[in-house]
Amino acid sequence: MENDTGSSTTTMEKPQNADPAEKSSSKKGTEKKRVTSCLLSAAFFGALGSSFLYGYNLSVVNAPAVYIKAFYNQTWMERYNEPVGAETVTLLWSITVSIFAIGGLFGALAASWPIKILGRKGTLLLNNIFAVIAALLLTFGERARSFEMLIIGRFIIGVDSGIALSVLPMYLGEISPRHIRGSIGQFNSILICLGVFIGQVLGLPELLGQESRWNYLFSFLALPAVLQLCVLPFLPESPRYLLIERRDEAAAERAFQRFLGKKDVSVELEEVHAEARAQETLHTVSVLQLLKSRAVRWQLITVMVTMGSYQLCGLNAIWYYTNGILREAGFAENIVPYITLSTGGIETLSAIVSGLVIERIGRKPLLIFGFSAMAVFFSLLTVFLNFQDSVSWMPYLSYICILAVIASFCSGPGGIPFILTGELFEQSYRPSAFMIAGIVNWLANFAVGLLFPFIQESLEAFAFLVFVGICVVAAIYLFFILPETKNKTFMDISQSFAKINKVPVSSTSHEMKLVLCTEQETNGKAHNGMKMENSF
Repeated sequence: MENDTGSSTTTMEKPQNADPAEKSSSKKGTEKKRVTSCLLSAAFFGALGSSFLYGYNLSVVNAPAVYIKAFYNQTWMERYNEPVGAETVTLLWSITVSIFAIGGLFGALAASWPIKILGRKGTLLLNNIFAVIAALLLTFGERARSFEMLIIGRFIIGVDSGIALSVLPMYLGEISPRHIRGSIGQFNSILICLGVFIGQVLGLPELLGQESRWNYLFSFLALPAVLQLCVLPFLPESPRYLLIERRDEAAAERAFQRFLGKKDVSVELEEVHAEARAQETLHTVSVLQLLKSRAVRWQLITVMVTMGSYQLCGLNAIWYYTNGILREAGFAENIVPYITLSTGGIETLSAIVSGLVIERIGRKPLLIFGFSAMAVFFSLLTVFLNFQDSVSWMPYLSYICILAVIASFCSGPGGIPFILTGELFEQSYRPSAFMIAGIVNWLANFAVGLLFPFIQESLEAFAFLVFVGICVVAAIYLFFILPETKNKTFMDISQSFAKINKVPVSSTSHEMKLVLCTEQETNGKAHNGMKMENSF
């Protein structure tokens, strides 16, 4: 009994003696894992005025298409006293739709210089000017009897989207602690999907999808932009940009403190300093220098493959079949728009689920699963479409396949390519990498819109087999080439590619580890052995 009591007393005494340090360590661990309201606000409002508008503009033109074409015809009659030809209306409508992608390409090309001068947050704020101008042109084009205003407005909102999709993922990646970098990065994808869904909802006949109200669908563009302008100025700039490019350590420290919700950010600052020292001889790399650099060759190829596959995997082509399949299934024409809302709902829900699990599962498994599942469901959809006329219940299976394709896309391929572009490159390469990714994204988007009608006309239901091939190739490439980036620093990710790039492993990572160990030891002595861990 005495031994037991003595043992018990000793056991109880040890925690009491170590209690302050353990409590402090526990407190730091909680601090590290905490997601601050500042970080969530920056992610949400940054995406609201950026990727949300991109998603909204993908779907908003579908509902008023008939009314916009009628407006074109009426305007032509008023100008030239003769009805417009069917070919001319089709051409004007095609230009109205496709010029969005051309504007996006221009935006991606133009994004790099304001990023250097104004920073990530500053560029997002400046970009709202394009959204407001586009909203005014698209809203008042009908009243001014000018279809040119609609076309110019679509081009300008395309520029807005091109800049947004280049800057926002970069901003989200640089402000996020590495243990939730993927989840915060998925705000981009979630808000794109939410934008598509809201565009579908507002386009319903009971809301704005009618002849007397269709122009107000475009007025809505100004609302997210204004909300971002009201909130984002009060949130911090990217601390990496402030420290590495602006050399403003005080501002970077304040930004880290607000994003992480703690006062002591010395370890985070030291990591960024180590990265800056590694790139002292490197200023921001140009696109040409990036293309020539052996050190990042496979990172660049990987980004181009994932971003190209993002557009070429066939999701955009799915919308071509959705309404037709629903009609074949026997649904009345007047309820088809409401059932179509399920596609936007599935998109949004899948993107949210992906954001919740990405830090547990990882980027690589989600991408491979997404592309592989899309290949399977595209194959099944091809079979079902070919038997749709002969079996009464086959259209229901076709529609289930469409929903499964959408869910598979949003589980990984719909958002992770943007996250990877920010993760695979260090600070000096990142702006040019996003420019190249943006060019690939918008060119592929334009190519699908231009070529799919011809592919569909030639192959009919077998057109989806083209996308099966693209999805399979993407999954195989990612399986063999892409390293997992979950919970790794930007420097660690760069080192993962050193062998395949056939370049010597940099000593910077070793230097950073020594710096962090020293920092931990110093802080450990100051805080009774407490272990400090870096969040970024």
